[in-house]
Amino acid sequence: MDPLTQGTIGAVLPQTFGKKNLGLIAMLGFLSGMAPDLDIFIHSASDPLLFLEYHRQFTHSIIFIPFGGLVCASFLYLLFKKISTFNFKETWLYSTLGYGTHGLIDACTSYGTLLFWPFSDVRVAWNHISIIDPLFTLPILLFVIIAIVKKNNIYAKIGVVWATSYLLLGMYLHTIALNIGKGIAEERGQDIIRIQAKPSFGNLILWKIIYETNNHFHVDAINLLFDEIIEGESINKLNLEKDFPWLEKGSQQYKDVERFRWFSNNFLAVNPTNSDQIIDIRYSEIPNEIGGLWGIQLDPKKLRQEHVSFVSMRDVSIKRFEILKSMILKY
Repeated sequence: MDPLTQGTIGAVLPQTFGKKNLGLIAMLGFLSGMAPDLDIFIHSASDPLLFLEYHRQFTHSIIFIPFGGLVCASFLYLLFKKISTFNFKETWLYSTLGYGTHGLIDACTSYGTLLFWPFSDVRVAWNHISIIDPLFTLPILLFVIIAIVKKNNIYAKIGVVWATSYLLLGMYLHTIALNIGKGIAEERGQDIIRIQAKPSFGNLILWKIIYETNNHFHVDAINLLFDEIIEGESINKLNLEKDFPWLEKGSQQYKDVERFRWFSNNFLAVNPTNSDQIIDIRYSEIPNEIGGLWGIQLDPKKLRQEHVSFVSMRDVSIKRFEILKSMILKY
């Protein structure tokens, strides 16, 4: 999720364990809650896909939580030593609680988190909440601030209840969206190989449905508030031998396609506007559209040992935002 949400969740949980100096506890938790995303600095100028493999990897693993908390505590204990009333053990406790929230809340989104690294390379994505959702984050932040001002951790506990309730609501709505998606495929007479439902950007009202059949991916949107299905698009699934007959097995570009396949859980297709580009169709700004937010660019002219290029296709514009808002609020 976004850094503000990660920090806020990291702050509110340790506050519930504290009785004094709730402001410092919140600061320890806030900074520790954001710390796992420092893995974004793991990248390579020569290997554009390296960051995909390491973002939300070991720093987000459940088994790494005590060690991550220890690293944060060591730094924060020295940083706040002159103003802190906590010993190192207390600093480690609050830092670890904050750190531990990060991977779990990320797993509630659709991006994918290696919660069980190094025992599993499965990218856990429960699809219960968008990567940014103000209705989730802002009330929790408010309760964190009130707890500090009122010097009472009861407000932090209310914040935890809000967070838990919102995620449970997302889980419930996810199940409803999945069932509706299965009904759409059934009405079309299509046999589903697999299906996913994801909340659209910033809300739990409008959901993106993606399901796979023998040769295609199909995308639709569902507005749960107004009980409306917004029909979308379909696209051929990636077929390397057919779509890229020139791609040599064992070449670096071939290996990079397989790496991208793992990252995207094999939701891959050729970009309709660029025949040398493979896109991850799980994400789009408008939920009933195919267009991916990122992909990889292949090049038949590259040498055997050269990597693919990573491309971002985000189109952040007022017009696109208005389309999304109109689909949510139905005006």
